[in-house]
Amino acid sequence: MEYTVSEKAFSNRDVYIGNFKGILPHGNGNYTWSDGTVYEGDWEEGKMTGKGKLIWTSGAQYVGDFSGGYLHGYGIFTGCDGSFYQGSWRMNIQHGMGKKQYCNSDIYEGSWKEGVHEGNGRYSWNSGNAYIGSWKGGKMCGRGIMKWANGDLFNGFWLNGLRDGSGVYRFADGGYYFGTWSRGLKDGKGTFYPVGTKHPSLKKWCSSLDYCNDGTSLSGLLNSEESRAQPSVKRSFSEKLSISGLLRNSSRISHKAMSLDKNWTHCDPSQEFIRYDSLSALSHASEEGQPEAQDNSSVYEREYMQGVLIKERASNYTEISRKSKQRNKIAVMQEKRSCIDIFGAHSRSYYLMLNLQLGIRYTVGKITPVPVREVRSSDFGDRARIRMYFPRKGSQFTPPHYSVDFYWKDYCPMVFRNLREMFKLDAAEYMMSICGDDGLRELSSPGKSGSIFYLSHDDRFVIKTLRKTELKVLLKMLPSYYCHVGEHENTLITKIFGLHRITLKGGKKVRFMVMGNMFCTELRIHRRYDLKGSSIGRSTDKDKIDENTTLKDLDLKFEFHMDKLLRESLFNILLG
Repeated sequence: MEYTVSEKAFSNRDVYIGNFKGILPHGNGNYTWSDGTVYEGDWEEGKMTGKGKLIWTSGAQYVGDFSGGYLHGYGIFTGCDGSFYQGSWRMNIQHGMGKKQYCNSDIYEGSWKEGVHEGNGRYSWNSGNAYIGSWKGGKMCGRGIMKWANGDLFNGFWLNGLRDGSGVYRFADGGYYFGTWSRGLKDGKGTFYPVGTKHPSLKKWCSSLDYCNDGTSLSGLLNSEESRAQPSVKRSFSEKLSISGLLRNSSRISHKAMSLDKNWTHCDPSQEFIRYDSLSALSHASEEGQPEAQDNSSVYEREYMQGVLIKERASNYTEISRKSKQRNKIAVMQEKRSCIDIFGAHSRSYYLMLNLQLGIRYTVGKITPVPVREVRSSDFGDRARIRMYFPRKGSQFTPPHYSVDFYWKDYCPMVFRNLREMFKLDAAEYMMSICGDDGLRELSSPGKSGSIFYLSHDDRFVIKTLRKTELKVLLKMLPSYYCHVGEHENTLITKIFGLHRITLKGGKKVRFMVMGNMFCTELRIHRRYDLKGSSIGRSTDKDKIDENTTLKDLDLKFEFHMDKLLRESLFNILLG
């Protein structure tokens, strides 16, 4: 094919000067739109693809990679307001590693996803405050460190831009507060260590969170990702505009380009972080109200509820340290007890988790495409099941895997498929939560049943092993349970999503159920109760109660005042 160089003017006053391949711009060329926007660079069969420079009439410009008419690859964008971004792009949106300086001189450097901060990154405010850590959906979320210009520092967990979870607040004068936060406010128990008081090892505490006190681990992670900030240019196939359409109405490219310029100018994300900075400053101001201890040998055990101090007790470091060691010893004993499971070794427990994931992925994938229908009497009982053999090498119906050979049985698959839909649970979300790469984690049993508990990585689902008798009871109850859920959309009953069984070599059988985790909430849980409706042996020794204790029936000493309509609705469900 011969390439020609020529100039072409369009009826809408757009002009192209450069190489053609037939009637399509191909090679190097310069395109000027009637509104003054100019592109100079590479073309491929009528689309901006390769290296190029795009200049808008507002003064904004982009220099870098293009693909299929999009800013795609690595490039530098300079906004008309003075903002600046250098990094990766995907279809006109910042995506990957990049650095942006906003018009107010704030700077973000780190990972982007679909135009917002996502992953690990550092944000520096023009006020001198700085945050380094995890982001999600453009907000501080996960583990991170915020340092204020006055020297105060918070090292801990965040959610939606606010402190949420465990953390350490270090005051500029040298005092420390170890505790928990909820939605930006102190919430729960904690300990305040005045200036000069001996406090727990920050190195040990931070290592439990997987990063150092100065944030070096996070910085290293960020730097390692920055080294990959220049990906190769990939052709985008998501939009195929024919050159004939372009020549008939070339303003389509102009509109696409101008929309990027307008969105950048008028939807500056730095405005969002101005609010976060102010909020952090207000929250920091509330920390300044910490009373200073006159006696440096004293520390203060405190309990907060939504930012309000409700209890305080002066103590000393030796007593606090002793309590902490006792709690750690109990936790270690519980962990050891949980490991003595039906398999007798940790590796076997790991294989069980793999088997659970393989089986659930197979079951949900097999039953989901089946057309929805009303359940029949034959869909209930232990004869309504799906069975499959999972050899390690794989088979015609199962993938190869790294676990041991096992047999899988799924009870009442059509019933539970309908129940998941009644509970408004998407099949893909269900599989990703339980069967995703992050896997499951084992919990020590809080009761006397000896059951093994697993928790999904996002805390949405609990998996509990069952005895054979328990499984039979559940299957017998299932028809009534199904009718109850269908009649009461807002039922408070435990949500059960599946009943399954794994059979290992030698005939060892493990039965388990998947249910919703009622403790998966953004709210801070101050007390947990295991209520059985009995008064026999249903109290807890007061000397053994701490923040992690599950209380019992006789420990509940509250009166609940409910709205009249809500009360009637609740009683209708309970008596229905």
